[in-house]
Amino acid sequence: MEEALQENLMGALENVIDPELGIDIVNLGLVYGVDLDDEGVATVTMTLTAMGCPLAGHIEQDVKFVMSDLPEVKETVVNIVWNPPWSKDRMSRYAKIALGIPD
Repeated sequence: MEEALQENLMGALENVIDPELGIDIVNLGLVYGVDLDDEGVATVTMTLTAMGCPLAGHIEQDVKFVMSDLPEVKETVVNIVWNPPWSKDRMSRYAKIALGIPD
């Protein structure tokens, strides 16, 4: 996948805000990858901050919504994984500052 398209996909995902933390899922380090196949199916591989997150369905719905704005994306599949486990080390510097977490 070309770099510009990858940046567009990740940029769209930055519009998905974790409702509990108020930071987008990309800067939180929840998105592990995004792929787009030849049929326009985007697969977003991501995790959540905790198993059993009550907002998982809401976040998944938001991911599908923001991806649908991209003309290249015809359908979005959200693949939630637990390995590797999420930790605060995956967060961007921006997210750590916003949440008051020391680097």
